[in-house]
Amino acid sequence: MHYSLQLEQVTKKFGNFTALDEVNLRINEGEIFAYLGPNGSGKSTTIRVLLGILKATSGKAQVFGMDAWKNATEIHKRIAYVPGDVNLWPNLTGGETIDLFVSMRGKYDKTLRDQLVRDFDLDTAKKCRTYSKGNRQKVALVAAFASNADLFILDEPTSGLDPLMEQVFQTHVMEQKNKGKSIFLSSHIMSEVERLCDRVAIIRNGKLVETGTLDDLRHLTRYHMNITTQHEPQGLENLSGIHNVCVEHKNIRFEADTDALDAVIRFFSPYGIQKLESAPPSLEELFMRHYGTSARSNPS
Repeated sequence: MHYSLQLEQVTKKFGNFTALDEVNLRINEGEIFAYLGPNGSGKSTTIRVLLGILKATSGKAQVFGMDAWKNATEIHKRIAYVPGDVNLWPNLTGGETIDLFVSMRGKYDKTLRDQLVRDFDLDTAKKCRTYSKGNRQKVALVAAFASNADLFILDEPTSGLDPLMEQVFQTHVMEQKNKGKSIFLSSHIMSEVERLCDRVAIIRNGKLVETGTLDDLRHLTRYHMNITTQHEPQGLENLSGIHNVCVEHKNIRFEADTDALDAVIRFFSPYGIQKLESAPPSLEELFMRHYGTSARSNPS
């Protein structure tokens, strides 16, 4: 198995503060991997270590099998990075900025570059100093997707984009995946993550708390159930695995643990199910279950 990037027991300390605590990550070639956590959880520190901006205090950080710190120059020839808040040269136009970024990589597909500009509806004739946050993000995204990178590190890349542009972004991410490229995506837009990502890691206070596919992680949350029966069910209080029950005669709303769904359906069947609505847990619920009010305020 070839990994685009790999962290093994990576710890990063700033004085007495531990930003990353023995983090282990592996991203496969051709995989879209989501990295989730609130501000201060360690996401940005992880990305800076991968980019060779910060040196890990201990552990091993590798990109394309190379040391992220020692071989940063070589690694950067094959990656495209888009931060959550892009700073551009104020006196260059958007088009000049894009061309400068992509020319640093040597050859690039001009046809693709022009198509990306159209797709993202970017006026490349304007000076960068006139751009909104969303337009600055577009410049960075066009430059990234026009490059022939093997790995895309995207840190809140759609921050400032409207929903239509978010869809354009998702389309181009999937095109890169179809080309066999790898994408490391940090995002707060849960629908975006659910639609795009193969696997997800959740980081909390510098430690990874969960890693897996969306299906793997959904065991942490509960299904929302709304059931209407012909006859009012009896003994509902004895049914395990359900929570926050609200009974209105023959209509019952509740939350059910994933592994209790079969028992729930069996319980209600004898009462004649007339309506059954079941909503699977969203990634946002999964995220809030871990964090709620516990996010820390230290810089990430």
